[in-house]
Amino acid sequence: MNGLSDVRLLLRTDELLDAQGRVFSRKDAPPGLGRWGLWRHRLQTRPALLELDADQLRDIGLDPFEARREGMKPFWRG
Repeated sequence: MNGLSDVRLLLRTDELLDAQGRVFSRKDAPPGLGRWGLWRHRLQTRPALLELDADQLRDIGLDPFEARREGMKPFWRG
């Protein structure tokens, strides 16, 4: 491997791990999405998280802090 490949792998690993060490991937999105579809999905769903009340967030297993953190992420970040 050259140095550029090493950097790409390191960056990709960082994208897949969140602060709590959980792994995220395209499996978290609807199946069959490519990169553009995944980004569009995130662009639509992340702002929707910010509009949910505490009861709705509890129904999907998130607390308000987690929902805000996810909702404020740019769509290109995993």
